[in-house]
Amino acid sequence: MERSGSRVAWTILLALGVIGGIQLGLGTQWSALVLVAGVALAVWDARPLLAGLTLIGAMAGYAALRTQQAQPDRLAPWTGAQVTLRGDWDGQLLTLADPRGRVVLSPKPEARPGPLVVSGRLVRPEGQRTPGGFDQAAWLRAQGGLLTPAPTGVLAGARLRQQAPEDGLRGWFRRGLVAGLPPREAALMQAIELGDRSEISRQEFQDGSGIRDAFARAGLAHLMALSGQNVALITALLLWLLARSPLNVAVRYGLGAGLLLVYLFALVGVSPSITRAVIMGFTVLVALAVGRGRPDPLGLIALAATACLLAFPLWLTDVGFQLSFLAVLALTQSARLADRLPERWPRALRLALSATVLAELGTLPVIASTFGELPLVGLPANLLAGGVMAVLVPLGFVAGLLGPLGGVVNLAVEPLAGLLLGIVEVFGRAPVLSWGQIAPVGVASYALCALAGVLWLRGQVRAQVVLGTVLACTALTLLPGQLRPAREVVFLDVGQGDATLIRVPQLTMLVDAGGSVGSDYDVGERTVIPALRAMGVHKLDVAVATHADTDHIEGLSSVLRNLPVGELWIGHRKAGDPLVDDLLAVAAQRGVAVREVRRGDRVQADGATLTVLWPPGHVWSTEDNENSVALSLESGGWRTALLGDLPSDTEAALGTGHLDVLKAAHHGSRHSTGAALLQQAAPAHTVISVGRNTYGHPHPDVLEKLRQAGSRIWRTDQTGTIRWPVP
Repeated sequence: MERSGSRVAWTILLALGVIGGIQLGLGTQWSALVLVAGVALAVWDARPLLAGLTLIGAMAGYAALRTQQAQPDRLAPWTGAQVTLRGDWDGQLLTLADPRGRVVLSPKPEARPGPLVVSGRLVRPEGQRTPGGFDQAAWLRAQGGLLTPAPTGVLAGARLRQQAPEDGLRGWFRRGLVAGLPPREAALMQAIELGDRSEISRQEFQDGSGIRDAFARAGLAHLMALSGQNVALITALLLWLLARSPLNVAVRYGLGAGLLLVYLFALVGVSPSITRAVIMGFTVLVALAVGRGRPDPLGLIALAATACLLAFPLWLTDVGFQLSFLAVLALTQSARLADRLPERWPRALRLALSATVLAELGTLPVIASTFGELPLVGLPANLLAGGVMAVLVPLGFVAGLLGPLGGVVNLAVEPLAGLLLGIVEVFGRAPVLSWGQIAPVGVASYALCALAGVLWLRGQVRAQVVLGTVLACTALTLLPGQLRPAREVVFLDVGQGDATLIRVPQLTMLVDAGGSVGSDYDVGERTVIPALRAMGVHKLDVAVATHADTDHIEGLSSVLRNLPVGELWIGHRKAGDPLVDDLLAVAAQRGVAVREVRRGDRVQADGATLTVLWPPGHVWSTEDNENSVALSLESGGWRTALLGDLPSDTEAALGTGHLDVLKAAHHGSRHSTGAALLQQAAPAHTVISVGRNTYGHPHPDVLEKLRQAGSRIWRTDQTGTIRWPVP
């Protein structure tokens, strides 16, 4: 891995080949470019024979992927059945011994990791249902490897039957880690020392905001993902302790390398970021033990990537893997950037500033595209939190090693953990920069800017060139959206509920935002907001609450809290209804104007006309569904209508006229979408927003009526989010 006068480490060529081979197996558009880059590097380095390494790596990567994909699904015979499973729970997945496999538990049990017995219905994981939404199926596939089965099932409606305390080294370590700590601090230490975020996800600050969300908003989410920082601090602690022993230097380094493997496999478990860090740390310690000196950083990173991807090919698609390697690649330029900062600043400060800025810039495209937002306070937050972590991680590690006696060390851990939580709470209230998904042109533009930045750090181009490149690439990425602004109706898949986005130039409107009856899952915050950000929606002109049903308007409160909204439209201002009262309170708090709309109200924007069809407003029904706000949208002769949960007799009185697309009322209930409406509207297409339910939606009679009317049926429970262009 040492360069020995050459410019490109051989491991880099091998890693490019492995990446290209995996991409080739996945059918991605970048595979050829990666392979060509490996061959070109070998030729540029005047070692064309080493191009063979890229081809060998490609064959190995392709073969590893195919081998993993060929693994049988041992849980397939039980899919769809009610089952009772026994296995080891790690806070995220349940690992079964017989049959050999892993499953997700939904909902997650409020139980400490350890042996569990649970029952529920085994179902297939879902793919990405909304823009920017979580692709559970893809994520689970990426958790498997050549020697580790990928989780293939979800235990829906999981009920805890039995549990036992965690044993072994991990159980001993956890007991020491939390001994004597309050719940929030204990949850924090388990996250930063073991990577177990199950308990921190349930913890809140006093104002009700989630602690885990605050970490993300403050740009500190990486502190809960075991990575190089943990390995560096723990390795330093181990070497400091070993230095007090009579062992010679080579043995100390070798023993430290061995203990890192114990740390990975017996304590924290295999995950992309920590595995990468342990491989790199292990290699450095072994090289020092045998007297080879420190390996070339880029070659070492490439070696770690190769080892990870040959064992876990689909880690290439994992966000954690991407963030880990992009960050560490960026950090290789820390010294160069530090040298360009004022020399009167302390060297340690310059390095800390450089590392933080480079890590944020290096991971920018993945963070922005995956999470739909960028923290604006990451630099000061990381500088403060980094100092606390430098002391907290080694102390927590010692507490864990002491097991039940760790409470003594935790006397010092508790105030430090409280200080870190305080930093997170303060910076977690700062605003964030909303972002949308990054298209291929955006990735290419970012890569060009990154190349210009690296060349500037190496003194090969001037700062003006970098600035010009950034400005040109920014204009390039902004131009398509300005030339062709979105014109569409988006029927979001929010499960058993409703949420529809209308987008035309000068008007962005969200009609309902879903909700979850009898659950604490916030559909607005967890599903609707990420989808809006992924589509580049950073503000709403209008939000519409059709009527006082949980599955329609519960999520709107979170939408108003997270996005600027011009107006909130409502029909019936139902007094004393907790959902309506909460929504109106949030609107008042956020300064959102509330407008009670009535039949005939109309807005026009860029050739499109939106009309309120219902309610008339002079009399209200005791049935919330009959008070639904119904809307029609017309553009160039094309028409659609959104009918809330209106019953069939009210639908018939709307006078919709012919419709190209009908948004079926009440999720396809047999009480809606009547014959009179279908005869009047004759919709060519009908969209039904529906999820897994016990109400019988959509009703077979409704589906049959639509077929007889010649209307093509689109269902969100079958196709996910439906995006319909507006002419």
